[in-house]
Amino acid sequence: MSSRRRASSAPATPPANVRAQGRVFDSVLDLIGATPLVRLPRLVAAERLSADLALKLEFLNPLGSVKDRVGLAMIEAAERNGQISPGRTTIVEATSGNTGLGLALAAAAKGYALTVVMPEGSAPNRAKMLRLLGAKVDTTPARQGMAGAIGRAESLAARTRGAWMARVFDNAANPDIHAASTAEEIWRDTAGEVGVVVAGVGTGGTLTGIGRALKPRRPSVRIVGVEPAESAVLSGDEPGPHQLQGIGAGFRPSVLDLGQLDEVRAVSEAE
Repeated sequence: MSSRRRASSAPATPPANVRAQGRVFDSVLDLIGATPLVRLPRLVAAERLSADLALKLEFLNPLGSVKDRVGLAMIEAAERNGQISPGRTTIVEATSGNTGLGLALAAAAKGYALTVVMPEGSAPNRAKMLRLLGAKVDTTPARQGMAGAIGRAESLAARTRGAWMARVFDNAANPDIHAASTAEEIWRDTAGEVGVVVAGVGTGGTLTGIGRALKPRRPSVRIVGVEPAESAVLSGDEPGPHQLQGIGAGFRPSVLDLGQLDEVRAVSEAE
């Protein structure tokens, strides 16, 4: 026999920084949520900040945004309430942002037909992705904004048998999922040491849900919303066209609880 030692067939212990993507999941929907926080020490040093700064990497959701959480949550809430069922229901929604992709992901995985209405001028790649996921895409004149898209979606739903509108701007499942998951992840990963949460305001569901979950436990936490300066409705200005996809709907959504926001910042496209 050779005196050389045989290499062990046992797998090596993975490095501590290997993430969970090596695991096997039963559904792509199981990959939604549980996104990490990443500290930004170089930016903190460069800006001479007195606090830690971290980003929550929602782009690690399957289709790249926080709206994957919302799309799945709205569908599952409607299923629990007996409002929809696969093979019988057509989901209809008006969106210019990532809500459509979140709905399309969940609809494709669960077997629902989906029609998305978007204002013209919305990102063309988003419409292409929606179609690749099996959704139908309809468009409305850009000058009508989201109000026009919502009106068209309501008209389509009214004449489509078995249609159900998700209504992300009005659906309580939107802020509820952020209270139940996004906020809990932030609380856990910061060990409760969270001082300020900042996010763009589209539907308002993210910050509403986070505020509702965190403020009772840490009253000092500040919730700060960001909206486009070109359509700073929450700051008291008139709605207007802008190129910041996914935020600045041009009206105050009913799911947005302004009582949870300590501050709203208007940020220009250039900024």
